[in-house]
Amino acid sequence: MHPLTPVVDDTVAALPDAIDPLALSLNENPFSPLPAVRSALIAAIDSANRYPEFLPERLRRLIAGRIEVADDQVVIGPGATGVAMQLLHAVTSPGDRIAMATPTFDGYPIFAQMARLQPIMVPLDEHGRHDLDALADAAADAKVVVLCRPHNPTGTVESAPAVKRFLDAVPRDTVVLLDEAYIEFVAPAFRLDGRSLIQRYPNVLVLRTFSKAYGLAGLRIGYGFGSTALTGMLWRMQLPFGVDSSSLVAVAASYDAERQLQRRIRVIAAERRYLRMRLRAMGVYVTEGHANFVYLPPAGTPWQEVFDPAGLKVRHYKDGGVRITVGDRWSTRAVLAAVAQRP
Repeated sequence: MHPLTPVVDDTVAALPDAIDPLALSLNENPFSPLPAVRSALIAAIDSANRYPEFLPERLRRLIAGRIEVADDQVVIGPGATGVAMQLLHAVTSPGDRIAMATPTFDGYPIFAQMARLQPIMVPLDEHGRHDLDALADAAADAKVVVLCRPHNPTGTVESAPAVKRFLDAVPRDTVVLLDEAYIEFVAPAFRLDGRSLIQRYPNVLVLRTFSKAYGLAGLRIGYGFGSTALTGMLWRMQLPFGVDSSSLVAVAASYDAERQLQRRIRVIAAERRYLRMRLRAMGVYVTEGHANFVYLPPAGTPWQEVFDPAGLKVRHYKDGGVRITVGDRWSTRAVLAAVAQRP
């Protein structure tokens, strides 16, 4: 067995038949919910006739205790996207500017349009990383600036000192949306200390989700944490009964099953490294990504002509780059076989 071949055991359930193993465009977790989470959700269905909490106080308290911040420093939303929209509605007015990289997570240009904001698009550098100097310059004219770490779609991360220099350069009246949707896939040595950041920079909101590593994308659970001044504005916009009861059950069960969760994360990270290694051995440039996907910059042969005939659903970008979600070994083999057939 290859040293990076995932081992399927009781903590890594087989893929359900309803899941398309060739759907590699949305960065979904390829595995079903952990057994303990599944059992907890099944048990919770008997209470589906009852309303959830008016505001998600218990879920906020649970998450705050886990990340070791005060309860009122946490806000909850329907996925990280919901929290991002709460932020934009809370701190911007139509016509204000929002600065972000390009390319970036598909949602941010959409959110800007929904909030009637003017986007300032800052190209990535040649290595697929943020141009932090240019992004800081753009932030001077913006109400909000977005920093994705790891970046979506390239998976790159900037060093902690570089991020701190960036935050020092951003005006304190510009809100920094630090999107850490893929933080669980980042090795500890490359992670930022979120608690220290929000203490030093009260204009930073750290954004996280249970959709990726936790495999709960269908339940739409996201959260943000920051200074009480910032989170207080968002909490006042919390939609009553807007977070369903299953969210609390699923998060609590996921926290209790931390060891099994970490094993799954290691499996996916190992598969990412294996896929990247094999692609590089085939002469394909792959960015040094830290999430649950790999990114291939534009190449001589359009990637659409490589993956579409193979029936692989990957995320194509206007410039010709492509993002491929890391799935199981079967999916990896399908990707490698398609690339091997390129002209």
